[in-house]
Formats: sequence, C-alpha cells, structure tokens
Amino acid sequence: MSTEHKKEYLIYKLSDEMKSCTKMDAELFKKLDVKRGLRNEDGTGVLVGLTNIGNVVGYERDSDGKLIPIEGKLFFRGYEVKDLVHAIMKDGRFGFEEIAFLLLSGRLPDEEELESFKELIFDNMPLEHQTILHIIELEGDDIMNILARSVMEFYTFDENPDDVSRDNLMRQSIELISKFPTIIAYAYNMYRHKEHGRSLHIRDAKAGLSLAENFLFMLKGSDYTPLDARTLDLLLILHSEHGGGNNSTFTVRVTSSTGTDTYSSIAAGIGSLKGPKHGGANLKVCDMISYLKGVVKDWENEDEIATYIRRMLNKEVFDKSGLVYGIGHAVYTKSDPRTVLLKEMAAELAAEKGRLKEFEFLQRIEKVAIKVVSQKSPSKNFCANVDFYSGFVYDCIGIPREIYTPLFAMARIVGWCAHRKEELNFEGRRIIRPAYRCITDENEYIPLKSR
Repeated sequence: MSTEHKKEYLIYKLSDEMKSCTKMDAELFKKLDVKRGLRNEDGTGVLVGLTNIGNVVGYERDSDGKLIPIEGKLFFRGYEVKDLVHAIMKDGRFGFEEIAFLLLSGRLPDEEELESFKELIFDNMPLEHQTILHIIELEGDDIMNILARSVMEFYTFDENPDDVSRDNLMRQSIELISKFPTIIAYAYNMYRHKEHGRSLHIRDAKAGLSLAENFLFMLKGSDYTPLDARTLDLLLILHSEHGGGNNSTFTVRVTSSTGTDTYSSIAAGIGSLKGPKHGGANLKVCDMISYLKGVVKDWENEDEIATYIRRMLNKEVFDKSGLVYGIGHAVYTKSDPRTVLLKEMAAELAAEKGRLKEFEFLQRIEKVAIKVVSQKSPSKNFCANVDFYSGFVYDCIGIPREIYTPLFAMARIVGWCAHRKEELNFEGRRIIRPAYRCITDENEYIPLKSR
C-alpha cells in the first residue's frame, strides 16, 4: 500500500471509529434532565442571560403559570417593531439607520442626530484598498466566507482592535454596519465576473442615499425601483435584531464574554448564521417553493397542495427530510410579527412585478402547510416564519440567491454589536460557560497499557 493510500485508509478508519464513539441515546437527555439544544421540553429556550435590547414574545402565562400561545410580538428597546415599521412606512422614509441608532444607543434619535448618523454611516462605507484587492483574489460563490475573512482583516487596519472601552466598541460597531453592504456587493460582483464572465462593476456609495438604496446601487447600479429599496429597508429592519437567544447572537455573546476582540466575535457570529438551520433557511424555503410550483398542477387546488405537504412530512418527496421549511418557530406560536409585516409589503411588490399569482400560491401553501403540520403535531402551534416570504421578496427585488444569507448578516450586524456591547459593559459579567454531563461511567477506568 502506498503512503497516500495509507493516509486515506487512516482517515477512513478514524472516521468509522468516530461514528461509534459519538453514538448517544437521546433518552439520556430526559433521564439526566439535560436541556438538549438549551431547550425546555415545551420547546422554549432555557434562560441563560438578561438583556435590554430585544424581546421575542410568543406566549403569555395564565394565573396558574401555564404558557398560553398568543399572536407574536417583537420589541426593540421597548418599542413594538410593528409600531416602528408602520410609523416609518406612513412617512415614506427609510428606517434601517434609525433602528440601528435605537438598538445601539437605547433611544430613538432626533432629526439632527439621525442625519449626522446617516452621514457617519456613509463616511465609513468605503473599504481599504487592500481589502478590495483581497476580495478580487478570492474564488467561489460563498459570500459569507468572504465576509468573515474581510471582517477578520479589519483587525489589522484597526489601531486599537483589542480595546473594549465603550467609545471604541461604538466606533467599531458603526464601521462594521457601514462596511457590510460594500463587502457583500463587491464580493458578489466579483463572483459574477469570474464565474459568468459578466462585466466587473465596482461602484462607490452615493451621498444622500439610504443604506438600502446604496446597497442596491453598489450591487446593480440604478436598476431598482423605489419600492424595491423600501422593501429591502423593511427586511433589514426585521432582521436587525431578534433577542439574545438566537444562535448567531448567542455566539457573539459567548465569544464576547471571553474578552476577545470585536472582529473575532463578529466572524464567529457570521459562521453561525451561515448554517442552513439559521440564516440559510430561506434558501431551503425557496427550493421547496420551486419544487411545489413544478409538481402542483393546479395552484388554486388546496387539496392537491395538501397532498404534497403530507408527502413531504412523510419523507417521500422533495429533500425527504420530513420538514416543511418556513413553517414553525422556536418562540412564535400563532404568528411571527415579522412575517405579518413582510406580507404587507410583499403583496405590493408582487403587484408591481406582475407576480400576484405566485404570491397567492405562496399564501395558499402557508395556509395549507400550517393546517397539515398541525394535524401531525396537534400539541404544538405553528405559523409561517419570516423565511417563508423573504426569499420570494428578494427574488422580486432581483437579488441573487448567493447573497440571501449575507443580507441577513448585513442586517443582524446591528443586533450583534448591540449585544456585544451589552455583554461587555454590564456589571458582574462572567465568562459564559455551560456544563456538559459526561455519560461515561464515573467508576469506569481504563488502565493504560504499555506499548
């Protein structure tokens, strides 16, 4: 056997042995009262921290302390997001920068402060020349990895990268919020140039535009409508913060609790968000909808739709995972407030793009899927989460699939930075260190044999 074959065999052997030593009886979690996935038996999250930033509400308690499902609510710094969004939409203004100010500072800005904050965001959008060159050098379509690498590179350009004082954390936060749109737009245009032979466009942000408008301009020039930009602005608001318990924000808080630098912590959050069970979930919804569009002959026939949903649950069709993507949430029960707000804009967008029939099909799938999934698990409450419609909305705007998840990061960087600052600045903080129960027999002892 050649040396290379020996190495390959060793990898195979180690992999096979790893398979056996990682087996674990799932019943042990219940027997030993271990909260698998930091979840309680009813699916709610185990309380591990306190926050003043965001509040995700899907239940209320009755007089006996029993959890009662309610229509979902989301709060940013005490303000209900529904009220914030409706006020912004009523005035016809862009609101992401305003929400960023709120999440970072704890209060809404006055007009003068908001204008100064917008100018500060714009001033910090350009990238270092070296970062642009490195983006050009990178291969592949994984914009999330390019984003993480670029964030880590910022450490080298920062004169005080390890300083965790409040002033320095705020400076770093604003710079990251400002630069994420530029990195993503440049990285995608570079990928399109290399992989598809398209012309390479490196457009600088334009003064006077909102962050949402500037992102669309840097991505594809002036080829977007006012409604496209307002819808993207809404999506950025809805994705900007979702409490401290979501996986990527918790990752940022865990790493921040060690005292590590901002760039390492945010890069860790990006790695978490990249996962298909977190930020990548909307792509699975898009694939599922595309499948249903192809196999359902009559888009208005709810019985036919239900048949395919049942077959998906039975692992017979689509990806045979037994999942209906975009249906259900860890906290929300009767409704996801982000979905409710997004659907209002999605209907308007679908009308502008001549895609109302497709939008109505999505609404039927939502209705039927909730009914079918609830029949299979009658003890739980299900609703469509924000991922169910976000992919459709991105597609209507003309945003490519490769940047659906990076756009999530472009919004959530605000919440990450707010939680990092909170983690590092409250009194009595401690490094986050949960425990794992070792299931090896405590009395088991393996004597070491001499070789």
